[in-house]
Amino acid sequence: MDTQRLILFFIFSFSLLLLWDAWEKEHRPKPVPVAPAAQGATAVPAPAKPIPSAATPAPALPGAQAVPAAGAAAPAAVRGETIRVQTDLLIAEIDTLGGSLRRVELLKHKDAEDTTKNFLLLQPERHYEAQSGLAGEAGPNHRSIWTATPGERTLQAAQETLEVRLLADGRDGIRVEKTYTFHRNSYLVDVSLEVRNLGAAALAPHAYFQLTHDGQHTQRGNAVANTFGAQSFTGFAQYTAERKYEKVQFADLDKGKADYVKQAQDGWIALVQHYFVSAWVPAGSQAREYVIERRQDGSYAGRVVLPLAALAPRAQAKVAVPLYVGPQEQRRLEAAAPSLPLVVDYGWLTVIAQPLFWLLEMLHGLSGNWGVAIILLTVLIKLVFFPLSAASYKSMAKMKLVTPRLTKIRETYAHDRAKMNQAMMELYRTEKINPLGGCFPILVQIPVFISLYWVLLAAIELRHAPFMLWINDLSALDPYYVLPVLMTVTMIIQTKMNPTPPDPVQAKVMQFMPYVFSIFFFFFPAGLVLYWLVNNILSILQQWQIQRMFNRDKPAHAKR
Repeated sequence: MDTQRLILFFIFSFSLLLLWDAWEKEHRPKPVPVAPAAQGATAVPAPAKPIPSAATPAPALPGAQAVPAAGAAAPAAVRGETIRVQTDLLIAEIDTLGGSLRRVELLKHKDAEDTTKNFLLLQPERHYEAQSGLAGEAGPNHRSIWTATPGERTLQAAQETLEVRLLADGRDGIRVEKTYTFHRNSYLVDVSLEVRNLGAAALAPHAYFQLTHDGQHTQRGNAVANTFGAQSFTGFAQYTAERKYEKVQFADLDKGKADYVKQAQDGWIALVQHYFVSAWVPAGSQAREYVIERRQDGSYAGRVVLPLAALAPRAQAKVAVPLYVGPQEQRRLEAAAPSLPLVVDYGWLTVIAQPLFWLLEMLHGLSGNWGVAIILLTVLIKLVFFPLSAASYKSMAKMKLVTPRLTKIRETYAHDRAKMNQAMMELYRTEKINPLGGCFPILVQIPVFISLYWVLLAAIELRHAPFMLWINDLSALDPYYVLPVLMTVTMIIQTKMNPTPPDPVQAKVMQFMPYVFSIFFFFFPAGLVLYWLVNNILSILQQWQIQRMFNRDKPAHAKR
């Protein structure tokens, strides 16, 4: 009886958590719509502060020079050339107006809503771009016209790398060569700026590497998150040795309350969304400044600014920062930066979810199928919790044996609750029954269930991953609801195997509980329903065996 109350409490609490999260996301301030850019101009945000002139002294802190006004319009007649680059994993488009990486199409990942199309990560329609250049008015920057040098644009079978070189001149004799280096079987793009001082005066330039976004949350492509509001984080993220991994919400930027590290000697900055991420990952230990802001037109920008060595006349310096633009695949993220896997959003139970995914990935390596890996993981979890589950089912079996006697006690002392409780406690002592004995095992397993829920929602490895027959995406809903129906059947069987509460009202509630609880599973991803279905089947077998043993060995006085 107490165990079933606990299950109801879990359902109610979990529902409140999801509903509160949905309400919070529904009522958070919406970003101001981004105004369409003028024809021929780059749709980028306006500056948050005045741009220093070329005569402004070099600042003491790195990057204190303002990045040029991203939204400042270039002449309407000026148009850039689009350079299309294709590797084995992606198609990238670089615009010579700004020299920015404006579009990235991932060839190994399909769009959530239209699986006939490839997934678009960077896309100018969302003002989602990777920009770079020199800070200050002297430039060149992402408003300048760059000239592409001739070269190969498609990664050939015999090639491991592909380079795209761009040249641009700024003021005061500054010339910059920007190089994009694409690699085979990699989402990491090396972006370098080689700065030459062709003027007569010494220079102290600063380079910036920036991500822009319109602030709109991405869609999951299934009803799981939309129904319960369990939406993964979309926004900026930062990592530094000082404060480790931190998220920067768009809503906090709207309110001017964003808290993040402004100056550091290490770290990276990223734009995170469900399943995918773009990140500037500067290598080594070097002074740098981070700026994350909402721009005047309502869009957002996050950048890292690095100082270059002082340049005497005719001198040159180079700075390179890798850009990761791709899926949140753990191994690829770790190869880009050891701390970059932190962008995978496992919710508040990451400490449990990460080992679960590690184990799930190992089982997938053995089986070659993520659905089979989930089944094997369920069996392993069941084995780990076998002693606790056995104790719970033994307690239930004992309670089932004495249920008729409990009912009789309730009828005898229906008008005297004190005597009724005293008689019930005496019965528990006599039969050596702990009425709460079945609660602890369930409490222990609830965090595992919630952690696996987030693993299945956050792990891109399960996105569009087929299982068998009609299940072709374990991260989405079962299209024919077969698994939820089977899940409902197993819960009905479990309810019938559990002791009937002596209270008629509670008994009625328990009778309808499987149908109420099953509603949730109709909106859970197929992989999670598969896990819980297999877990229920194993639990039924274990409970049946324990009850069979108790029915065979029950003491004679328990039959009365």
